[in-house]
Amino acid sequence: MRLHREGTTIMLGTGLALLALNGLAYYFLFRENSTAMWLLAIVSIALFILVVQFFRIPARALTLHEKQVIAPADGTVVVIEETEEGEYFKDKRRQVSIFMSPLNVHVNRNPLSGVVSYFRYYPGKYLVAWHPKSSTDNERTTVVIQQPNGVEVLMRQIAGALARRIVWYVKEGESVKQTDEMGFIKFGSRVDLYLPLDAKINVKMGEKTKGGVTVVAELA
Repeated sequence: MRLHREGTTIMLGTGLALLALNGLAYYFLFRENSTAMWLLAIVSIALFILVVQFFRIPARALTLHEKQVIAPADGTVVVIEETEEGEYFKDKRRQVSIFMSPLNVHVNRNPLSGVVSYFRYYPGKYLVAWHPKSSTDNERTTVVIQQPNGVEVLMRQIAGALARRIVWYVKEGESVKQTDEMGFIKFGSRVDLYLPLDAKINVKMGEKTKGGVTVVAELA
C-alpha cells in the first residue's frame, strides 16, 4: 500500500496537529483527568487512521483490456440507466454512477486508454453526491476519452457534501492509459460514466466496485 501524492503531506500535518492538540489539552485541561485524556487520545488515533485510510492506494492487480471500461473508483453502483447526456454528446447514453463514501479509496483512474478529446472544470454547489441534480449543479469535471477507433466514453468527477476539492491530472489533447491515476476527490463523492448505448453493462445496482479492477462495461 502507498499513499496518494497529497496524502503524505496531509498525514504529517494531521499527525502534528493532533499531537499539538493532545499536548495542549493535557497541559491546560486534563492534567488531573486521565480518563478524559485517554478518550481524547483514542479519538485522535481513530481520526489519524481515518485520514491514512482515505488517502491510501492499495496494491492490486489492475485490469487492462481495450474493449472493457474499467471502474474509475472504489465505491457502490447507485445508477444504471439510459439517459440524455446534454453537455458533450447531446444524445442518449448508458449512465453508470459510482458513489464513494468517506471510507472508500478516493483515487480516480482512467476507465480506458485513448486521447482526452474534451475536458472542462465547473465550480458549483456541494449537494449530497446521490442528489439527482449533483451531476449538473455540483463542483465537477467532465473528461471525455476517445479510443483510436473513435469510440468515446465520458467520465464526470462530482464533489459531494463533504468533498470541497476535486483534483485532476489530465488535460485536453493528451494520451492516457487505462487504470492510470487521473485525479482525486476529497471526502465523499461520485463518479459518472456515460457509455455508448450498445455497451454491455457488467455491474448491478448496489454492487461494490474496485477502481482499476472491476469491469463496468464491455464495448461493442
